[in-house]
Parts: sequence; C-alpha cells; structure tokens
Amino acid sequence: MNVPADLKYTSEHEWVGVEGRIATVGITDYAQGELGDVVFVELPKIGAVVKRGEAFGTIEAVKAVSELFSPVTGKIVEVNAALGDDPMTVNRDCYGDGWMIRVDIDDHTELEQLLDSDGYSNLIGH
Repeated sequence: MNVPADLKYTSEHEWVGVEGRIATVGITDYAQGELGDVVFVELPKIGAVVKRGEAFGTIEAVKAVSELFSPVTGKIVEVNAALGDDPMTVNRDCYGDGWMIRVDIDDHTELEQLLDSDGYSNLIGH
C-alpha cells in the first residue's frame, strides 16, 4: 500500500499535497483499491468554495458510489478535467495524474488536523 510521507490524509481517504497556498487533493491508494475500477468522477466548478469535511463531488466505481470530502476550506482554483475522459487515471496514478481539485486554502491551521503518513497507515491497518 502506497502512503507517501510528504502528503497529509483524511480519515475519509483523501490525500492533500500543499505548495504555498494551494492544496492538491485526491483519493488515496487504499481508497481506489477498495472502490475498484473508477468509471466516473463528478467534480465541482472552478471558483466554487469548499469547506473542510464537506462533500465536493462524487466518485463512481464498479463496486460503489462515494462522496469526496474536502480536507481544507477554500476556493477551487483548478479541477482535473482529464478525469472526465479517463476516470481510471485515479486507479493508475492516484497520487499523480489522478489528482482531483486544487484549492486556495483559507486557513492553513486546518492542515494540522489531518493525519500524517504514519497515522493514515495505522488507520487503514498497514
């Protein structure tokens, strides 16, 4: 199970990578594995405001449909539109090309409430 040390995690299985004010968000390797083949990803529009812990979209896979929860509060500045044409990118490269949204973070202290890689590994039992 791949749990990169340089990212933060939610207990709902999203990951966050931060560069300056911008957080890149996706789902974890564990989540994509549990879902199976991803067939559709619904993402918000650029400019939408997301709140920490609230749903920002949905992901549909062969096994289930799940909501996607934002790990931070802020304004969406970019969405991965390529997932509309090839949603299985999430299965192939969940930490790279399978990212979902980029958020201009309102409050960086929210990041302190997320799990580090060890905490997330413990959560998923790996």
